[in-house]
Amino acid sequence: MGNGKWKIASFPIFNFQFSIHGNVHLLYFSHMLSSLKRLIGNRNPLRLWYHRMRGILAVLLYGFPARNLTVIGVTGTDGKTTTVGMVAHILTASGISCGALSTAFFQVKDSIVWNATQKTSPSPFIVQKFLRRLKKEGCTHAVLEYSSHGLVQGRMTCTWPKVAAITNTSMEHLDYHGTMEQYRKDKALLFRQAKEVHVLNADDETYPTYKKLSAEKTLAYSRHPLGKGAIGFWLSGIAATPGETSAKLHGSYFTETWDLTVRIPGIFNLENALCAIAAAHAVGVPVERCAAALSSFRAAAGRMERIDEGQPFSVYIDFTVTPNAYRKTLTALREMIEPGRRILVLAGSCGDRMREKRPEVGKICSELADIVVIANEDPYTEDPQKIIEEVWAGVDQSQTEAHRISDRREAIAFLLKAAQPGDAVLLCGKGSDTTMMTAEGQIPWDEREVVREMLKEAAHP
Repeated sequence: MGNGKWKIASFPIFNFQFSIHGNVHLLYFSHMLSSLKRLIGNRNPLRLWYHRMRGILAVLLYGFPARNLTVIGVTGTDGKTTTVGMVAHILTASGISCGALSTAFFQVKDSIVWNATQKTSPSPFIVQKFLRRLKKEGCTHAVLEYSSHGLVQGRMTCTWPKVAAITNTSMEHLDYHGTMEQYRKDKALLFRQAKEVHVLNADDETYPTYKKLSAEKTLAYSRHPLGKGAIGFWLSGIAATPGETSAKLHGSYFTETWDLTVRIPGIFNLENALCAIAAAHAVGVPVERCAAALSSFRAAAGRMERIDEGQPFSVYIDFTVTPNAYRKTLTALREMIEPGRRILVLAGSCGDRMREKRPEVGKICSELADIVVIANEDPYTEDPQKIIEEVWAGVDQSQTEAHRISDRREAIAFLLKAAQPGDAVLLCGKGSDTTMMTAEGQIPWDEREVVREMLKEAAHP
């Protein structure tokens, strides 16, 4: 992403080491904490008070570091990490000193490290420590990813976003929020914090509600011409190839248009680009500079990342986890490959959350892919086999060739062996993660390195 160098690293607060004896006690404590959480509901006032007090304590401890930063906040169900990366890339290319925090990475100017927490909005102590570092490094802007959990729990307290932007909303985290209505209300907390500029997706169901929220300026974006009274950006002439997507960019009050090319597969990434352009323009970057900068943007790691070791088929790794993301990604992939070629997909589901989406994932994969393999992902404390069976319940074997292969490494090996010239292999769920969450704790797992290793071995047996 950008010109920065990726490093595999964890944020300093996580640099602990434990003896075997210590790990046993840690695991016991983790199980005790999980049991306590089940007894006290997610939105219990006492539990929310605890979270919000931690947020306030973190701000006090690190001295309100966001006061002198221009903060751009990005929320949504899918596409947040890519959009954060795009905004940071535009700002950097425009000579603006910035940092960014997302599910996948921490960025300080050109230095980028992995987000080992794998959380969109990590602990408020991590957030505030990171913002203080940005100030010390001379950054003037921060691009932050806001999760719905983080907003409700006050993890992003006193970050004071000047710009609030949303990518989209779809079924996710209902185990925490209860209903889609509540989920969208919780997402709206970001817009209630940001009073200056709101960037809204005119194609999303939140648009009619969010555009009523108070702001000095509201910018909309859409893949289609905007409706009457809306101000913002839209596209025409959309085209896609396996390596990039492109379109003509239009803007309200502009007579000219701009060529927009994003060198990432998937038409949905043009929507992320629109969101990023609107957010960057809101802090003063000219539209033409935004569009030009995105032509050199490279995908955030694990977001439709193509792995190429000279094999005659394409392999993509993506952090696809929601039913909506599966549908968008598989549809985009179908549009990219030649007629008669196949899509082979690795699917699964995360443990300890939103079981109702699992059969839906299986259903979508069987509708849109030619070969489907359901495998282990991040089981957390759940039985991995049970999760696989719940995803499998939605698979229609009359529509696709389907397999259950519990071991993720074996599942990937099966798909790579089955792929033929011109096919596309899509590995969903892990993205840029460097660990897998299990009942025994985090274990090493870097899907990108696993795939590269397998492809190299196949090329040189």
